[in-house]
Amino acid sequence: MTLTDEIRAKAAWVAEQATHVRIHEDAITDYARELPAVSPPAPDLNGEADDELRAAFSLQLNAINFGSGWFPTLNKPPGLSGFRTVENGLRGHGPWTIEALKHVTREEIAQALGQAADHPLMALFERSLRELGQRVGDSFCVFARSGTAEELATELSTWPTWYDISPYKGKAIPLYKRAQIAAADLALQGLADGRDLHRLTLFADNLVPHVLRLDGILGFDDDLVARIDAEQLIEHDSPEEVEIRACALHAVELLVAAHGSTTATAVDNALWNRGAGARYKARPRHRARTTAY
Repeated sequence: MTLTDEIRAKAAWVAEQATHVRIHEDAITDYARELPAVSPPAPDLNGEADDELRAAFSLQLNAINFGSGWFPTLNKPPGLSGFRTVENGLRGHGPWTIEALKHVTREEIAQALGQAADHPLMALFERSLRELGQRVGDSFCVFARSGTAEELATELSTWPTWYDISPYKGKAIPLYKRAQIAAADLALQGLADGRDLHRLTLFADNLVPHVLRLDGILGFDDDLVARIDAEQLIEHDSPEEVEIRACALHAVELLVAAHGSTTATAVDNALWNRGAGARYKARPRHRARTTAY
């Protein structure tokens, strides 16, 4: 069983067991018709950047593509979300070299991202970026080309700071949002072998489940909705949080099957971009303080 086979199987099992979240399967077919067959582009540098710099940017961005539970506390420029703030800061600073990454400090990261050095995310970003520098080898581009999308995701899933397995009713539930989106982004950029891009699953975070809930594909119990609307943090690895992520992932599998010619990557990226719309931003989404997403 491959990494994504296990992710799919475990998410489907959680969806069967779930008590806080449900999938409205009767809405799947009509909703699937609206979905694109092709993914929007991944974040990238401009066309003048060489492939090594582009791969460096993509891998470094995804190494720190987490922290949504802390995003309300970030210093965000007007009009930018938490993720766009991090992306904008890294783009403006430029990716670090491999040697610089090995010793990068939270103070340097904070300066690049326009944040306070004592913000909790800066220490977590420091740990993740240093690990990337220590493990990526001699070239970001060579690493990107070292395997197919699923193979890259599988490799990243073995790195400590990319860990994303949650407990649920006595079982270990792998979701690996960041490992998969890092591989997908490199494939979409033409920097990695994307022949098996269709093998990847939803990149289970807190925005796509929010979009699926407001669009009527997912239903949450009243108590969970009330807590989210009150902007209470949802504990990472709690049954509710695992169900939100796993049910969203399984719902996207059902949508992909109903559509017939799309991928989970395309659906994820389309719905994630949709989540920037006013309708979705007007309602709180669930937030958990975790390095998983």
